[in-house]
Amino acid sequence: MEQMDVRALEASVNGKKVLNGVDISIQRGKIHVLMGPNGSGKSTLANVIMGNPKYTVTAGLINFNGEDLLKLKVNERAKKGIFLAFQEPVEISGVNTMNFLVTAHTNLRGKDPELRKEITKKMNELNLPDSFLKRSLNEGFSGGEKKRFELLQVMLLKPKIAILDEIDSGMDIDSVRMLGEITKNLSKDTGFLMITHNDHILDYIKPDMVSIMKDGKIIKSGDYQLIEQIRKEGYKQLI
Repeated sequence: MEQMDVRALEASVNGKKVLNGVDISIQRGKIHVLMGPNGSGKSTLANVIMGNPKYTVTAGLINFNGEDLLKLKVNERAKKGIFLAFQEPVEISGVNTMNFLVTAHTNLRGKDPELRKEITKKMNELNLPDSFLKRSLNEGFSGGEKKRFELLQVMLLKPKIAILDEIDSGMDIDSVRMLGEITKNLSKDTGFLMITHNDHILDYIKPDMVSIMKDGKIIKSGDYQLIEQIRKEGYKQLI
């Protein structure tokens, strides 16, 4: 069983402590949903797991298959099978979208002579026009299209652990349904940490684990029943 274990993780940004002893596990082949009020540290956790140098880890560990991820750089973590879908994907002028996808796949999974055909096929599944492949990365994409492009990368790169940081925000209902269906299919081989504020996505997936975060730590974890409790009572009763 391949699993990432985050234990007693503390981290700060610009001298301000944001994570206050986070304990959470993400198992390959399972979906773990992370929810909580704004400013509770969910996106910080995602960035720290991926190795964003903006954040300073002051205590704790991130163990993945017996290896300390904190000792690895971002690209090394990616090669181990860790992927982060960004909450706000940026436009990168001058970086061709097709070249970006081919280079990423080659670096992480090796060369594939059928890759360009596969990219076009997956683009169609996500209702992304082929013309995007000729543009600079994310340039001219709508907010929802940027999110679907992040999902495209998960489909192509097939990471062991994928962190989706509010990838469903800004998506219309049809895109949210698509996200749910694709995530369920991919979760046979990929473990997901799905950070969300939008419980509509939970109409299309049934997570194996749900955790609630507040003030930089996990305050409650449970199964899908916890989602039902939040829908009925909100966060206040839990907090």
